[in-house]
Amino acid sequence: MYFVALAIDYDGTLAHEGSVSEKTLAALERFKKTGRKLILVTGRELPDLKRVFPKFGVFDKIVAENGALIYSPASEQERMIAAPPDAKFVARLKKSGVKPLSVGQSIVATWEPHQDTVLKVINKLGLELEIIFNKGAVMILPSGINKATGLVAALQDLRLSPHNVVGIGDAENDHAFLQACGCSAAVNNALPAVKDTADLVTRGARGKGVEEVIGKLIKRDRDIIRKHRDGILLGSDGSKDVFLKPSDTILIAGSSGIGKSTLATALTERFADGGFQFCILDPEGDYDGLESAVRLGDGSSAPTKAQVLDLIEKPDDNVIVNGLALLVDERPDFFAELLPDLAGFRFRTARPHWLVIDEAHHLLPKRRDDARAVLTLELPGTILITVHPESISTDALRLVTAVIAVGPKSKNIIKTFCNETGIEPPKSLPSPKEGRVLFWRPNTGKNAILVQAIEPRQSLKRHSRKYAEGRLDEAGSFYFRGPDASMNLRAHNLMIFVQIAEGIDDRTWEHHLRAGDYSGWFRHQIRDKALAREAAEAEKDETLSAEESRKRVLDAVRRRYTAPATAPNE
Repeated sequence: MYFVALAIDYDGTLAHEGSVSEKTLAALERFKKTGRKLILVTGRELPDLKRVFPKFGVFDKIVAENGALIYSPASEQERMIAAPPDAKFVARLKKSGVKPLSVGQSIVATWEPHQDTVLKVINKLGLELEIIFNKGAVMILPSGINKATGLVAALQDLRLSPHNVVGIGDAENDHAFLQACGCSAAVNNALPAVKDTADLVTRGARGKGVEEVIGKLIKRDRDIIRKHRDGILLGSDGSKDVFLKPSDTILIAGSSGIGKSTLATALTERFADGGFQFCILDPEGDYDGLESAVRLGDGSSAPTKAQVLDLIEKPDDNVIVNGLALLVDERPDFFAELLPDLAGFRFRTARPHWLVIDEAHHLLPKRRDDARAVLTLELPGTILITVHPESISTDALRLVTAVIAVGPKSKNIIKTFCNETGIEPPKSLPSPKEGRVLFWRPNTGKNAILVQAIEPRQSLKRHSRKYAEGRLDEAGSFYFRGPDASMNLRAHNLMIFVQIAEGIDDRTWEHHLRAGDYSGWFRHQIRDKALAREAAEAEKDETLSAEESRKRVLDAVRRRYTAPATAPNE
């Protein structure tokens, strides 16, 4: 489910002349049985609402007094998010002959044409109050309090995001909360101004309109509207912008060091800008230092499942799950255990809105075909990042709705994806161009297109912790063997490399130095060209003693990877 809650105005929307029909109540109950939440958003004072609507308990939260009060029917707890009325203000209104006058826990309400008198009293007393209109009603509240602020407070209690809420209303005071929702609906009897700004307008009026929206939501969920406000900009094809949908499962594939993480970084910035929560499964520590996110785990301590699930409870917290401290063969098991729990959480809350799985060929390998993990991807908003799409679980690949191929071999990536999934390839594949990605939506009958992808604002310093403190696999490690192959000392990261290099004899050091082994490892496994060049200079300088060359190479490593606030340039 994408839309997991429904926020409904009372008078003129849910109710007709103060009453809710049995048929509408039945629709509310049917909606609740799907596991979704109901929120009532009203300008009425709570005692008055309870009097006219005895079945208020069907709602999970009630936002009363036009946003000033949050009520939980199950626990009967009330929470004020606004200050009480100023006694002098109320007294002056009564003295000025404002009748009728209703005074709630925060709201003060009357009817037109008393708004002029109310405004004069506010100015006279120098109060910071706002006047809100609702079909002839005049409501006075502390500045900044409205149905939108009340709805946000109620959603925080429910641990839900406004993106995953459909709002339904009819009048002037509904504008704010409708625009705060991921989808806004106006019932047929709504004011023209409300209809003009709504994402959809119902055929039915009042309760019948609510029933209509509920029926469509249960049947179609996010597809109840054609034009969405929650797309994420990927870039431009030269004539129009290209967007990713929250319902997408996306594959980003390309050679190592070609820009996949750069694109992913740019997308996370768009997520954060739009208020979309994201979680990155980062087995190799490539996203260390990413802005707008909290990192769990580092090179010395592994994250726990409990930490991840606790942190994502908060809708405003983005999470990076860094698996660098885990052994290479431990990572698939850890993330396979985490993914089903993430799936359950996402099913209930539709959060995190975006799940980014880096090194997807390791976490969802073809040989594993872990059904529990793959089921997670059936939920919307998932990005798989890989160097080897052919090594990802075929079941996972078949869920992909958009392919982003990066680099000069992007055409081959599309072909590989089609070979693995059995999906018909596009009729034409444009040749890759520098600075552009190849974008294709399978099973749509459309051709692949070249897209000038967005660039990140931040310069993510990737890999420094991964290569300094992590654990490279056997193939990626450096081995000190010596001229006679009499030893086999493995350095699985740069810190271990430095420690071993400081302790080996000069003969072993110079054997690898003259063979160009250090620069080769830095270039091909650490992927740091600048470090490789500096090491190569020491390797070629035959005037250096073993002590001098050792100092030069190890100082270059320390400068880039162990000094504060430094990182290699990829």
